[in-house]
Amino acid sequence: MSHLLTAIAQRLLRSMILVILLTLISSLIFTAPTWADSSSLGVDNGHLSSCPASNNCVVSQDADPKHAIDPIAYHVDHDTARETLLKVLSVVPRTEVIEQKDNYIHALSKSRIFKFTDDVEFYLPQDESVIHLRSASRIGESDLGVNRRRLEQIRLALRDLNI
Repeated sequence: MSHLLTAIAQRLLRSMILVILLTLISSLIFTAPTWADSSSLGVDNGHLSSCPASNNCVVSQDADPKHAIDPIAYHVDHDTARETLLKVLSVVPRTEVIEQKDNYIHALSKSRIFKFTDDVEFYLPQDESVIHLRSASRIGESDLGVNRRRLEQIRLALRDLNI
């Protein structure tokens, strides 16, 4: 009987070691693309970066139909629109603003369970009364529409605040 218990304990120990190793390896694999993808962020010549071919990104400038989302129009002054957007972002769950300039805001939004990171960007050109949007997952092929829904919720919040 003790031989049977020893065999079961050894199998459990091997399984636990395997799970730990797989977890460590996957964390190393998934962090590499994170830095590579974030290099295409920001505004270049008045435009946010275009989306990659994957289904986990939306952008309001120069997008194909699959990745297109409308910019957010506003009727208040530029600074009020920017400050209101920052207030809305401060209450979006698991979202942190990491860069803000006069005409650009970059935030990180993490998924609830697996903590996948999405880059969320806003560009407020001085000569237009719109906020251009881009939200993209750093890894994976599909986000099941999360990036689009997040930006549409932000749009609704800004509309409710009458910008």
